[in-house]
Amino acid sequence: MQLNDFHHPFFIGIAGTGMSAIAQYLAGIGKTVSGSDRYFTPDTPNETREKLETEGISCFVQDGSGITGLTDLVVVSTAIEDTVYEVKKAKEMGIPILKRSDVLALISESKKTIAVGGTSGKSTVSAMIFDVLEYAGLHPSIISGAGLTTLIKRGKIGNAIAGKGDWLVIEADESDGSIVKYHPEIGLLLNIDKDHQEIDELMRLFGEFRDHTKTRFITNQSNPLAARLSVDSRNDFGLEEQPAAATNREYNEQRPAAGHTGRNFRQQGFTIEFEADAVAFKMNAPGRHSMENALATLAVVQTVGISAQQCAEVLARYEGIYRRHQLIAQRNGVAVIDDYAHNPAKCAASIRACQPIAPKVIAWFQPHGYGPTRFLRADFVEEIARALRPEDEIWMSEIFYAGGTAVKDISAADLINDLKLKGANAFFEEDREMLATTLRSRIQSPCVILLMGARDPGLEAFAKRFTQQLLK
Repeated sequence: MQLNDFHHPFFIGIAGTGMSAIAQYLAGIGKTVSGSDRYFTPDTPNETREKLETEGISCFVQDGSGITGLTDLVVVSTAIEDTVYEVKKAKEMGIPILKRSDVLALISESKKTIAVGGTSGKSTVSAMIFDVLEYAGLHPSIISGAGLTTLIKRGKIGNAIAGKGDWLVIEADESDGSIVKYHPEIGLLLNIDKDHQEIDELMRLFGEFRDHTKTRFITNQSNPLAARLSVDSRNDFGLEEQPAAATNREYNEQRPAAGHTGRNFRQQGFTIEFEADAVAFKMNAPGRHSMENALATLAVVQTVGISAQQCAEVLARYEGIYRRHQLIAQRNGVAVIDDYAHNPAKCAASIRACQPIAPKVIAWFQPHGYGPTRFLRADFVEEIARALRPEDEIWMSEIFYAGGTAVKDISAADLINDLKLKGANAFFEEDREMLATTLRSRIQSPCVILLMGARDPGLEAFAKRFTQQLLK
């Protein structure tokens, strides 16, 4: 199938971040797009639905009424099972059904694609690359996993736009294995850490991603596993304090010097500064991982002819993305930050990014899914315990349950008990709605409250309620 083979696609679960992004892109190139979602109910306001309809996308409740004789393709995510009524109806009508990732693969074949892969940072780096390309006048497109602040300010959901130029920036997802479906002009590998898959499987998937890249493959020389997949270190990026030439003890390998190296990292509050490619960078994005993200962006945009100086000028104005170290409020020395961190490496990096801001960080985390929490239990405990300072605290509420047949044989309280055994200041508050009341007496100024979690669509509203209750 090619993009021109369908004109009236219908998305089941269109409110999901990945689905809504592709739906908006297809509408932007002239397709007549429609879709349904279980969160769409009659006479109930829904911001996602309203923004989709503003883009000319027709939205329906999930009852099959949106699938008609004009529908020539039905798109589903991996979360949509064959038992869903609309899937059954599409099959009865003989309408082709494709996974979201298959449609994204079709789209990527129609453009000069930059595919951003890795277990952490994909959305952020995709947004940075898009911003630099756009300010350089290349009119890029993007299909992302999170809303860009610059696009949200235009009244959009912010996770997709169809530009007039040749370049398309996409996130290449390893969690469902779909990363192997893409054949980008430029492939970017940010890191490899245990997340949805075992390390051996991740190495296989990212290796195939590398092999499918057409023109240039760029990787992070400071991440030991990612560095093993390097094609040419001159195209790669890395950190000076983790010299690429040093011996990789775990694999007993030598790593060559990266072509784009970050040096002299400094953080003051929420602002970082560093040097790379003989240019000074300054960004309103905390943490060393933000420098890594900027270096990855630099390595990519130089490939398409944009200078390091121009990249630095754009990143100095970078406004971030939805729920990625997003400052919710700051009052009387207390800052509340909302972050999408949800795997061990991301949680640890997010905690560390907050530490230069205040002498005490109180981190809260809501794990998502019983299977993922069980799979990553030991890694969560090890990474978070290592990241915490003696004065920092980690709190957790019960695991988010999205429905289905998951075996509920683990609790967030189990992780808290494990952390306590490692000497961490760890606490369990089963009901997150009680968190603000519980924490009020533990706050000292200055202090950072870091809220972490993913997948739960109620997290944004919770962060706002929590902040209002805490700082009232």
